[in-house]
Amino acid sequence: MKQIELIPAIDIIDGQCVRLTKGDYDQKTVYRNSPADVAKEFEDLGFKRLHVVDLDGAKSKHIVNDRVLSEITSNTNLIVDFGGGIKTEDDLAKAFGAGASMVTVGSVAVTYPHLLEEWINKYGPERIILGADVRNGVISINGWKEDSNEALLPFLEKYISMGVKNVLCTEISKDGTLSGPAIQLYTEVMRAYPQLHLIASGGVSSQADIESLDAAGIPAVVFGKAIYEGRINLSELWHWHDA
Repeated sequence: MKQIELIPAIDIIDGQCVRLTKGDYDQKTVYRNSPADVAKEFEDLGFKRLHVVDLDGAKSKHIVNDRVLSEITSNTNLIVDFGGGIKTEDDLAKAFGAGASMVTVGSVAVTYPHLLEEWINKYGPERIILGADVRNGVISINGWKEDSNEALLPFLEKYISMGVKNVLCTEISKDGTLSGPAIQLYTEVMRAYPQLHLIASGGVSSQADIESLDAAGIPAVVFGKAIYEGRINLSELWHWHDA
């Protein structure tokens, strides 16, 4: 059986590697000054993928930290997906120009669905990840500052019909809390849409959480705070993963 794909995360504010709790900008912890150095360390440990979030961009509604993205992609061979503040064609071009292999788009999917459909058709579904950030069962947008009226499963169904194959689903109440992932939510999504490459995000606190997601058949997982807080021993994680 194919094992779960492991994707470490780097969140950026003011050019630094940070983590928030439940998306609250007032609950910020700075872990490292150089995201590019962190990315290189992930690559040296054997990771192939990296999830990068421009939290300044998400708040400002346009890309802010493209320079940091460029530093990461020019100093590693990691396959980087980038999200946060991608609202326009210019933002998309800026992200790809800075070396992102894929972009994660969330708010635009709610506010301008026809624009996202254009991007899927233009760039291909393999380069567009649908961001589905969930709070109280509905999609949240604009850096998690606003809740939409879009329920999760119908939202996904609409974009699957447009060709979306990759979905990054974050349970906001879990994000940054180290309280365990929303396995039931992800299992419901996979039961409804087994063809999706679903990337689970939020709440991962330990290797055991990742093993539970793997056992549930979730294709991929993004995790960050558990690494920075020393909750996951990455060498042990790889030993399990490669066993």
